Amino acid sequence: MPTVPRRPAAQRHRDQLEARRLRAAELFAAGVRQAEVARQLGVSAQAVSVWHRCLKASGTDGLRSRGPGGPAPRLSDQQLAEVEQVLLKGATANGFVGELWTLERIAVVIERLTGVRHHPAHVWALLRHRLGWTVQRPARRAAERDQDAIDRWVKQDWPRIKQTPNGAEPAWSSSTKARSA
Repeated sequence: MPTVPRRPAAQRHRDQLEARRLRAAELFAAGVRQAEVARQLGVSAQAVSVWHRCLKASGTDGLRSRGPGGPAPRLSDQQLAEVEQVLLKGATANGFVGELWTLERIAVVIERLTGVRHHPAHVWALLRHRLGWTVQRPARRAAERDQDAIDRWVKQDWPRIKQTPNGAEPAWSSSTKARSA
């Protein structure tokens, strides 16, 4: 399964900014002055000046996006796909007691497979943003739960417990005001 692109909203934003810079290049080529380009595109004259300088120095390639900023991911898409396959096998298949995955356990698996150590908070970022996973919380029920016994108790015993004593009326806590019912 291919990984989710890193920060797709940021990629769309980069594409929009690149399109605006390339539109400025078209306007420059048509002989439009820098001040008019700034007015048409709704940007500062300084930004247009920088774009014009880049266009003269490097052509339209100088105006293209260089991709996401920041460091390159420490896990390649191939490594991340391998980690995902191992996680899908389950926690017990990876030597843990119980089928519950925690961020700490996943960090251990990532380190075992790739040699890369990640903080649990960053493990969550990998799962959410690069793999597209969501939080799955287990239902808080006992493993020994007997649903038939619970249903029987709710149907037979609970109405008897909930019922008020014969002829008794519910108590009224206000001693100063008559009850309005």
